[in-house]
Amino acid sequence: MATKVVMEALSPTMEEGRLVEWKKNEGDAVKQGEVLAEVETDKAVMDLVARADGTLLKQVIAAGATVPVGDLVAVIGAPGEDVSALAGGAGAAKAAPAANPVSAVERATPAAETTKPEADTTGRKTSMPAAPPAAAASESGGPSGPLPRTAQPGAAAPAASGANGGRVKASPLARKIAAERGLDLSGVQGTGPAGRIIQRDLEGLEVARPAAAAAAAAAPGVPAFQPFTGGEPFQDVPLTQMRKTIAKRLTQSIGPIPTFYLTTEIDMERVVDARESLNAVAAAAGQAKVSVNDIIIKAVALALKQHPAANAWWQDDSIRYWNEVHVAMAVAIEDGLITPVIRHADQKSLRQISAETKDLAERARARRLAPEEFTGGTFSVSNLGMLDIDEFTAVINPPEAAILAVGRTVEKPVVVDGVIDTRRRMRVTLSCDHRVIDGATGARFLQTLKQMLENPLALVW
Repeated sequence: MATKVVMEALSPTMEEGRLVEWKKNEGDAVKQGEVLAEVETDKAVMDLVARADGTLLKQVIAAGATVPVGDLVAVIGAPGEDVSALAGGAGAAKAAPAANPVSAVERATPAAETTKPEADTTGRKTSMPAAPPAAAASESGGPSGPLPRTAQPGAAAPAASGANGGRVKASPLARKIAAERGLDLSGVQGTGPAGRIIQRDLEGLEVARPAAAAAAAAAPGVPAFQPFTGGEPFQDVPLTQMRKTIAKRLTQSIGPIPTFYLTTEIDMERVVDARESLNAVAAAAGQAKVSVNDIIIKAVALALKQHPAANAWWQDDSIRYWNEVHVAMAVAIEDGLITPVIRHADQKSLRQISAETKDLAERARARRLAPEEFTGGTFSVSNLGMLDIDEFTAVINPPEAAILAVGRTVEKPVVVDGVIDTRRRMRVTLSCDHRVIDGATGARFLQTLKQMLENPLALVW
């Protein structure tokens, strides 16, 4: 008996998936648990596996297509089994979406002119009939191609009447182009309905330049401005599954959540010195180096143990205060942002945190994280210091109640014990959900974090 293969929910927040690549072809034998295809979820690229033994009889959708969770993607059955009834009309989804974005010209150029009232020179209003499909194609530079013409010199704006004293018939788009380019329409022969001047009739016409522009062009050492027309003015790129999810979750966050921000500046002299000492020992032992971000994650985890009110989730009808500390770190990848989680970060050494953050970040960029590795964080850290950002505010990742935005460490003159000295300083900003965290609560958390980073021995206390 044939078995349906549906788009599975491969992550907790997945609502639809894009089939990246088929790993099995139609007619191939498959066993339960074997990988049928790779699917791009909202967070990673994951495997879609077979749930039954048999032969892959039909691929209902093609590589590149996006379908909702639960939709049919393939059928497995016995060789030669008729599955046309089982597949039903799902074959319509077989065609994959276009690989390239829609042409900017196709998106920007209007189709056939619809009937619009236009005032003539006597003030009366007349209706211009809709252009037939052939004329519409001609308006946008259709298959017939442009017909180069020569404009007669004249005024810099389209004329209201033609050479025979009659009214110049031109589409609104042609009139707009003529006005922008300073073209005289009185000598242009229209190829649209009833001799109407349309867009294609203006191609190849010489642009009339105002006197001031001509003088500027003629001035020695001042080249005339020539706009670049070698490519499309824009591209429309379809949203990836990750970008769709980011947009949805940020809409849920920045709007409904009453957020406030707390900023403090931390003296990082001792952290930098401690890191250099630790890395010297690590290098001698052939071990991986510790980053400043690793130290910040450790300090954040220990501070959260002292301030559980900041280690919480908002759940609409309750607040969940976590006894465990799972710190999520924001990692920028090609399609957006993902937050791998360092679980029980308060109980791990700096060496363990360093190894785990490197591994998670590497697999995050390769889109190879499992769902449990990027969900379940109780607090997030977003660090843009490596990109020379001094200070910023980060958006809370629901249901978490807070996120820490970390800027770069920079040398600056400060007053220390009444004397101006140069110190390495770092600014951090805490975004707080006011439904969970009050101002004083967030401030006390930052005080503890600052004390730990300014006295890094507290991290091993």
